[in-house]
Order: sequence, then C-alpha cells, then structure tokens
Amino acid sequence: MLEFNLSTLDSAFFETIWLTVKLSFIATIILIPIGILLGAYIAQKDTKLRLVVETLTWMPLALPPTVLGFYFLVAFSPQSYFGKFLNHLNIDLAFSFSGLVVASVVYSLPFMVNPIKAGLKEIPTYYKEVSYTLGKGRFYTFFKVLLPNIKPNLILGITTSFAHTLGEFGVVSMISGDRPGSTRVASIAIFTETDAGNFATANSYALVLLIISFLLLLIVIYFTKKSSKKGRL
Repeated sequence: MLEFNLSTLDSAFFETIWLTVKLSFIATIILIPIGILLGAYIAQKDTKLRLVVETLTWMPLALPPTVLGFYFLVAFSPQSYFGKFLNHLNIDLAFSFSGLVVASVVYSLPFMVNPIKAGLKEIPTYYKEVSYTLGKGRFYTFFKVLLPNIKPNLILGITTSFAHTLGEFGVVSMISGDRPGSTRVASIAIFTETDAGNFATANSYALVLLIISFLLLLIVIYFTKKSSKKGRL
C-alpha cells in the first residue's frame, strides 16, 4: 500500500506542491505583522477588551475546522452582507485561492500570536524603563529593544504557522473544493487520491509534507537552543 512511484511526480504533482507552499508562504507573511500587533496588545494591555481579543485569537483552536469553514462559506456567499460588499469590489473568495489565504490566516492566527505574546511577557519590565530613561520612544523601544529579544518566539511563530497552513485540511476542504492549479493543495490531494485508490500518489504528497514539516521543526529546535545558550543581551 505504501508504495512510491516516480511516475506520480508529474507536472500536476509539482503544481499542487507549489500551490501548497505558496499558500503557506503568503499566509505566514500576512500573519507576521498581525501576530506582532496582536501579541503586543495582549501582552501589554490589561483591559476587558484585551480579554475579548485574546479569546478571539484562541477561537480557531477551539472550534472544529468544519465549523470555521462553514462560517467562512457563509461569509463569502453572495447572499451575505460581507459577500455583497466583496461583489461590489469584484472580489470572489469562495472556492478561490484568495479565499484559502484569508481562511488560512485566520485559522493559523493562534500559532503566530501566542508565541509572540509569551515572549513579550517574559521580558523584564526594566528593559522598557531603561529605554524610556534614555529618551527612546515607544516605537523605538518596541522594535529595537523588545522584538530583538524574542527572536526564538518569532521563529517559532513563523515556522509553526507555516507548517500548520501546509497541512491544514478541515477548513481548506470546506471552502476550496478540489480545483487543480487553483485550490488543490497537498492535503486535499492526499484525501482525493486515497479516496480514488491512488495510494502511490497520495504517499508522494504525504512524504513531501512530512519532510518539509520535519525540516521546519529542526529549524525551530536549532534556533531555540542557540538563543537559550546566548541568553538575552
């Protein structure tokens, strides 16, 4: 059953892999500034609104993927207010690559926000106090003092967000369909090929995802250990 056949590595295979990596890359790039802003807000603010924001960032982990995917479909539908607004802008998110990007950003949000939030909370308060004493503003202090001290957390957020998007199936299957060259990512291809009895092709897709995920975890572990040895400057 777990056979590997080089004949499965055709143009359609590489097109699907490329689309999968492209989706993960774009979603992760979008998540970086969003994760930094939300992580900083949650870590430094102590208000009722902060509690609401933090709860919302955890929701994608608590909700079943199919539930989240269903509400994305509802939101993207031309019958919804949001869908009508998108139609006026000539934007179609349902069963499109753009819709996959939006859904992936939302679904992977906790994997970017939480490591950044945790890293910022661990930084001693005197880091900011010293910076302010030296006449530095909040913008400088945040980007030049605080962020450099949470590099392992940033790397963790980036790599786990990328890996999570890479292998996501539930939300993707609800809003993408299986359109080769447009919305067919590797996780969908594995399901489709397995369902059709094409186990060699499914195995090829699965192996690629396994290898990429393994390499990403190596990067996380390497930089985390390297940073812990150096300590904070």
